[in-house]
Amino acid sequence: MTILENFSLKNHNTFGVDVSANYFAEVSSLAELRETLNYSKNQALATLFLGGGSNILFTKDYEGLVIQLNLNGISEKVLNEKEVLVTAKAGENWHEFVQYCLAKKYGGLENLSLIPGNVGTSPMQNIGAYGTEIKDTFASCQVLNLETLEMEEFDREKCRFGYRDSIFKQEGKGKYVIVEVTFKLTIKDHVIKTEYGAIQNELKKMGVQNPTIQDVSKAVIHIRQSKLPDPKVVGNAGSFFKNPSILLSQFLEVRKNFPEIPHYPNGDLVKVPAGWLIEQCGWKGKQIGNVASHELQALVIVNKTGSATGKEIFDFSAMIIDSVKEKFGIELEREVNII
Repeated sequence: MTILENFSLKNHNTFGVDVSANYFAEVSSLAELRETLNYSKNQALATLFLGGGSNILFTKDYEGLVIQLNLNGISEKVLNEKEVLVTAKAGENWHEFVQYCLAKKYGGLENLSLIPGNVGTSPMQNIGAYGTEIKDTFASCQVLNLETLEMEEFDREKCRFGYRDSIFKQEGKGKYVIVEVTFKLTIKDHVIKTEYGAIQNELKKMGVQNPTIQDVSKAVIHIRQSKLPDPKVVGNAGSFFKNPSILLSQFLEVRKNFPEIPHYPNGDLVKVPAGWLIEQCGWKGKQIGNVASHELQALVIVNKTGSATGKEIFDFSAMIIDSVKEKFGIELEREVNII
């Protein structure tokens, strides 16, 4: 176990915010993780776990111990001729894991291609895109109880998945660290999800009429690359805000003044695209100081100059929230974790 002091986190968060941690450690095994956590406990240090650093905004230096989870490995268990369980350690890169499954011709994760981050953080957010969420293929995850340092298993019901939400963001926050995740995927008779117009349009451009899971993945990758900035080029955390779901009565009131507002049924609620709301408020491509809303996707906030502080980015997001609330009466919620 190696503990580094006053460690820069600039290369460990996709916003590229230049902050430091009082202490920093990388762990590549369960034994190292337990050893590091014991050290943290003995020193009475606050602890933060980092995966790919893709869904986090540091607004200040971290006065505690940051643990980078580099747990790696993938295993499989065939259930029957149609289904397979695929288990990935928390430190596996999410997109590379999806591509691994596609190379094996396992279906279920193709719509989630090119989402940044690592496997271990995927259940926390219940990450989703283009009609698919983690909960659709999630089987279970192994977690380390931070109080007892014992392993526990969480099935889908116990995870209490919601829209970009789970028990790990609610009452389980700070109590567990996800060590590995198991997905139930299809070996054949895949369910191809192309309901989203963007995927259908992309498949047409590709000249594909009967898409495979690999075709869907390629379409999703093309779409994301065409409208979302690469964090390696310009700092960002992908979608900064959740798409709000509002009461039908509220939606009908908003639609009186904005009849063109896009919307999608969401149970008893109506989901409205946050990107559209932000764009209507004039934020798309707008820059203030070092921070901007991406010119192709208003939902994405970028570290435009590479020199933005976390506070600048946070304040920029607050201005967006205020303007959307003033214009539409709808309050946006940040999807990115604020530290």
